[in-house]
Amino acid sequence: MGEAEGKKDEADYKRLQTFPLVRHSDMPEEMRVETMELCVTACEKFSNNNESAAKMIKETMDKKFGSSWHVVIGEGFGFEITHEVKNLLYLYFGGTLAVCVWKCS
Repeated sequence: MGEAEGKKDEADYKRLQTFPLVRHSDMPEEMRVETMELCVTACEKFSNNNESAAKMIKETMDKKFGSSWHVVIGEGFGFEITHEVKNLLYLYFGGTLAVCVWKCS
C-alpha cells in the first residue's frame, strides 16, 4: 500500500510541474497568456537546450510584439533588471526551470 501511495504522489507532483507557475508579471492578460504558451512550447521542444529555447522565445516575441525582448532560462539564477512597464514575465516551469522574459529598449 505504501508503494502505491508513493507512485500516486509522484504522478501528482509531475502533473503539477507541467503547468507554468507565474512568479511575477505586469503584462496585459492577453500578452501574458500568449507568452506563457510560447515559453511552455519552447521549453518542451528544446528540453535539453535552454539556449535554443530562449532564442525561439526571443525571436517570436520580437516578431509579435516589436524588438528589444530579452529571455533568460535556467536553474538557480538571480537577476536585477530594468524593463519597460507592462512587459515583464517571470515564471517557473517543470519544477526547477525558471523563465524570465522582458522588454527593454
